[in-house]
Amino acid sequence: MRRVVFNQKGGVGKSTITVNLAAAAAHAGRRVLVVDLDPQGNSSHYLTGETTPPPVSVAGLFNQMLNISMFEKAAADFIVATPHPNLSLLASHPELGELMVKLEARYKMFKLRDALLSLEDQFDEIWIDTPPALNFYTRSALIAANRCLIPFDCDTFSRHALLGLIDSVGEIRADHNAELSVEGIVVNQFQPRASLPQRLVAELRAAGLPVLDPPLSSSVKIRESHERSLPMIYLEPRHKLSQEFVALYQSLQSG
Repeated sequence: MRRVVFNQKGGVGKSTITVNLAAAAAHAGRRVLVVDLDPQGNSSHYLTGETTPPPVSVAGLFNQMLNISMFEKAAADFIVATPHPNLSLLASHPELGELMVKLEARYKMFKLRDALLSLEDQFDEIWIDTPPALNFYTRSALIAANRCLIPFDCDTFSRHALLGLIDSVGEIRADHNAELSVEGIVVNQFQPRASLPQRLVAELRAAGLPVLDPPLSSSVKIRESHERSLPMIYLEPRHKLSQEFVALYQSLQSG
């Protein structure tokens, strides 16, 4: 299974959701790969604690796509380990920003899918974190994935943008990837006692949109999780938010 977490808006929790659901999968014994396509590298830092780019990264893989030679490396050669069992990483790199224009000009959008397909024997699940934009890397991720999760942060502006995001996924599905589907909307930073989040989520459900359960609670604990580079399942497995990530992952598996 190849999942992409997609939203064009920044600050909605894409990296947090990607890493914590991937960690829940790894904790359950699945062989998991996280692919970090955001040049900011939040998922990479979250999983490794490293502030400098690793010696191999997803940028190296894309560079190879531009400079094919008879000594081409396998996609697996660009993967780095994380401190967590069953959890590996195709790390981000600042060079991704510079590479994008060249990759677009040479129409390499399908190459990520080919690379990830070559890894299917090594991993049970692949989770892809994307930049906050509908750019080359995001389109490549949507072409490479089977399922798409859309974070929703209980904000009026996010509500207005949601249908556009679903339309963007539908366009990729129609033009490039018939396997792609919106698996669901992940409600993030949910405050059950506040009226606005309750109303917005109710409106999404009333509109027939695939809102997933459970919503993810707003918690200051997630900041500690980021700071210590420990996904919630490893930081404090009995915490309410940790259990929500586990329950959400289990609902995806049974859905």
